[in-house]
Amino acid sequence: MKEDKKAESSKAPLGVGAEVKILAPGTVANLVCGFDVLGLCLHEPNDMMEVKLLDERKVIIHSADGYPLPSDPTQNTAGAPLIEMINELDQNIGFEITIHKKIKPGSGLGSSAASAAGATVAANHLLGKPFSNLDLVRFAMHGEKVASGVKHADNVAPCIYGGITLIRSIHPLDIISIPCPDMFVTIVHPQIEVRTADARQILRKEVLLKDAIKQWGNIAGLVAGFMQNDFELIGRSLEDVIIEPVRSILIPGFDAVKKQCKEAGALGGGISGSGPSIFMLSKDEATAKKV
Repeated sequence: MKEDKKAESSKAPLGVGAEVKILAPGTVANLVCGFDVLGLCLHEPNDMMEVKLLDERKVIIHSADGYPLPSDPTQNTAGAPLIEMINELDQNIGFEITIHKKIKPGSGLGSSAASAAGATVAANHLLGKPFSNLDLVRFAMHGEKVASGVKHADNVAPCIYGGITLIRSIHPLDIISIPCPDMFVTIVHPQIEVRTADARQILRKEVLLKDAIKQWGNIAGLVAGFMQNDFELIGRSLEDVIIEPVRSILIPGFDAVKKQCKEAGALGGGISGSGPSIFMLSKDEATAKKV
């Protein structure tokens, strides 16, 4: 996440009226087999946010351009995390946020997470960075609950940490950065919208043990493939027997697109987050462009 500071970086609070501009990147959650536990940070698209420090305990939201957003901070994915942050601080401070929303809501590219993570990172900088990245993820998850009804970290964690992250646990929160080889991500975005809350509602509450065992093997294989720079293992492990078969019915042409991308040389891929975007991993730029 990139910051454009209008004041010198310091561990001391920047002062009332100080402002930070920040780019908050899109993310790919789940990485096919890792529902709610794996995610990666994209180079683009990005939301741009301007966050100003106030001397009142309130959060003000402005939607500058892009897509319309709720102005009520309790119903805004950027506002809710900052309310939680303010409540933890015994200070007379608040924030004014202007959001340039460039990541389309309902695209499956972590639009709500970008707002939540960007706001918390910018606010933390204005306050002199009193909170750790783990704390920032904890705050940002409140924004995800506004968007989907559930606190999850597989978008906000990679948005804040960068790279690929594994959420080992939510209670207590435990996030691990996963080293990986250089890879290229191709995104296919159908011009439809899938709401995260709707995509979660259709999921089965129980799964067969044999499916769970296969899924665990794929998650372990994918993480091992990343850490060992083993592209073949990465490709073999990009399989989902639990979530994708249910959610793919919401995305017209999903199976055909996935088949054609793999035939073009992609290692593999699947639904990005709750969809409708589809992501594909490739080991070189030429293949990614072909995909």
